[in-house]
Amino acid sequence: MRISNTAASSVAATKPYVGGSWTRNIAAMAIGSALLAVSAHLQVPFWPVRLSMQSFVVLAIGIACGGRLGAATLLAYLAEGALGLPVFQSGAGPAYMAGPTGGYLLGYLLAAATVGGLADRGVTRHWPGRLAVLLLGEALIYLPGIAWLAVLFGPAKSLAFGLVPFLPAEAVKLALAAVAAPFLRRDAG
Repeated sequence: MRISNTAASSVAATKPYVGGSWTRNIAAMAIGSALLAVSAHLQVPFWPVRLSMQSFVVLAIGIACGGRLGAATLLAYLAEGALGLPVFQSGAGPAYMAGPTGGYLLGYLLAAATVGGLADRGVTRHWPGRLAVLLLGEALIYLPGIAWLAVLFGPAKSLAFGLVPFLPAEAVKLALAAVAAPFLRRDAG
């Protein structure tokens, strides 16, 4: 069976700006992990909670790096935190990762891999697909986060303290990611 050139080219519609050689991949992982660590410590006053830019950076890493390199970048970030480096908002080490933020940390990995994989397939090229992918990325961050909080504190508290206060800030970050996405990838052709 023969696949037409247009069908094959639509599968790989865009390429990430980063990646390629082994050294570029390592550099991209280091830069992405560093940006994520910095974003954990920078907080912007927002209502009703203070805003960190972590979820924005996670989505941007997925779009800029693609699925595999995005996942590798998040794995490097999580490994740094597990080893005790101060890359998380307010702690480090395995005990911190098993605490209330553990589900969100898992969600970061899921979101970067999924958003990146869908961006690799060209789904983020146009507004409807881009918004759908970014909303999926946000859901992948929050679902394991809320689920883990529910295990620790109960379902009502997990929604009241782990989702609802963050919705306005997440809407702003999602809009920023949607606007930034075309600048984080290039056309394959």
